[in-house]
Amino acid sequence: MHAAEPTPTRRTFLQATAATAAAASLTVPAVHAAGANEIKVALVGCGGRGGGAALNILAADPTVKLWAACDIFADRIEPKLKEFRDANKGKYKDRIDVPAERCFSGFDGYKQAIDSGVDVVILATSPGFRPIHFKYAVEKDKHVFMEKPHAVDATGARSVLETAKLAEKKKLGVCAGFTYRYDLPKRETVKKIHDGAIGDVLAIHTTFLTGELWYRGDEEKWSPMEKQIRNWYYYNWLSGDFIVEQAIHNVDKAAWMMNGALPVAATGMGGRQVRTDAKWGNIWDHFTVVYEYATGAKVFLQCRQTKGCQTLVMDHILGTKGQGQLMKHELTIDGKKWTAEPTDVSPYDLEHVELIQSIKAGKPMNDAVVSAHSTLMGIMGREAAYTGQRITWDQILNSKQSLVPTEFAWGPHDPAPIAMPGKTKFV
Repeated sequence: MHAAEPTPTRRTFLQATAATAAAASLTVPAVHAAGANEIKVALVGCGGRGGGAALNILAADPTVKLWAACDIFADRIEPKLKEFRDANKGKYKDRIDVPAERCFSGFDGYKQAIDSGVDVVILATSPGFRPIHFKYAVEKDKHVFMEKPHAVDATGARSVLETAKLAEKKKLGVCAGFTYRYDLPKRETVKKIHDGAIGDVLAIHTTFLTGELWYRGDEEKWSPMEKQIRNWYYYNWLSGDFIVEQAIHNVDKAAWMMNGALPVAATGMGGRQVRTDAKWGNIWDHFTVVYEYATGAKVFLQCRQTKGCQTLVMDHILGTKGQGQLMKHELTIDGKKWTAEPTDVSPYDLEHVELIQSIKAGKPMNDAVVSAHSTLMGIMGREAAYTGQRITWDQILNSKQSLVPTEFAWGPHDPAPIAMPGKTKFV
């Protein structure tokens, strides 16, 4: 797909690179000013994932230019821009046009970045801010790439669903960062499942078992609000807890393999076994959730973040005619093993290639509804575990829970108490 990558196979070329090869023949999107030959991008969120997404979109199309950057903390912007300029031996430095006057920070900096004359916005802040940022970007007629998950509570997920429909009406492109859906061997494997290769899906067992993550400390000069945002992962109003922030990839893969069918209910359990120190905020360290479907099928999700334990990311699918391992791109049908052909195409690049080329073709993609449903499915599992109750899809879709503050300011901020099953109530 890119010059620096190995030559793709014929199948890979047909499935992934035709859009890139056709780029030169496509007209510039109507959103550009007459005579312009560039796609201007604003990056909102200069963390690790935002930095990765910015480089991916620069790699996706030579007409892309990074035009504006925003982070809630001003001290994070220039170091990230330097990373971009130095990346790949300076390959993109001529397309990074972000002077000081187009660097924005603070709680409202995203508005200035979105209003700076760009065509596409990358939304990569902590997830609690996603619904607000997505709504503003679409209201301002911008195409959007937004990282997963899209919300931390049902109130936010409903907002994203409403904004997704507005984006469709406006013919705006929206691409979600559920990267596994852009992995070509996984696409081929899931297509065979959808085509009935292993019969009807009876059960999926999916795991995301990992170790500890980062912690950025607690400096005396930081207010409680700043401490929480600097350590956003450990507060469910910012991350949604790790079942929603990290294991949501597995939730989404299960939803994908179930061909978009929505679960009717979920039950779950979990807790905070090793994250006992107050520095870990209010999130848990392990979950087990069972999702029920109208067909009788079930999805069994296990996720854990604990140092010194087994790590395992896998998805085992059991059907009436066979079974499979999605992470291995492998199906067993009538005792015979089938494996998808490997590829060197980066799914992190491909998601941006498909977004940009859909915009250029005048047929912008929009997967926001599907990805919002996956987000809500993750929230559903969390709430089932938090409360110790069986939660139905209708209940979570109509939940009044809102973890995110209605106003943001530096100073005191009290997060929700640590959930305790049997005591924490469903809202």
